[in-house]
Amino acid sequence: MNRREAIQRTALALGYAISAPAMMGVLNGCKPSPELAFKPVFFTEPQAQTIAELSEIILPKTTTPGAKDAGVPGFIDSMLKEVYGKEAQEKFIEGLNAFEEDAKKTLGDGFMDLKPEQRVAHFKKHHDEALSAAGKGGPTGWWNAGKDGDKPFVLKVKELTLLGFFTSQPGATEVLQYKQVPGPYHGCVPLAEVGKAWAT
Repeated sequence: MNRREAIQRTALALGYAISAPAMMGVLNGCKPSPELAFKPVFFTEPQAQTIAELSEIILPKTTTPGAKDAGVPGFIDSMLKEVYGKEAQEKFIEGLNAFEEDAKKTLGDGFMDLKPEQRVAHFKKHHDEALSAAGKGGPTGWWNAGKDGDKPFVLKVKELTLLGFFTSQPGATEVLQYKQVPGPYHGCVPLAEVGKAWAT
């Protein structure tokens, strides 16, 4: 064997050694997991991705910011960690797990592995079932669902999504009407001098 053949064989062997892991990386990387804009403190990473996707289905980005733009997934994560009690946290996770299991059972894959239109359909199915089980009519009937007992999981997510969105800066300033009241604060002023109290 001459030097040229040795170099060719070495290059070929080295090429196979380098290209095999690179090819596996390409194949495994074909389905990237969505990036989170926050570090979960309550949820696991997969749970946080599911909650982020659900919040975006509820309030998608249009001409106004969506739930992800307003930081709603991080808000939900913080609310569950800092505000909810142990029992409420456990019920929320049970609901999330049941939602995920139903996706696997009925659609053959986990929620985040579904196509976007399948995710929306799966959420809508659970949302409609929760509303019909609540038996409350009207556009705000979902808010009262579960007042006597336990609110269905999708309605808990919807409630937290709306709360997080409309208390965020993008939700309050770009979607709702927001007028900052200028001027100093005078705490001890006779009511007769100022009239009615301000709501904002």
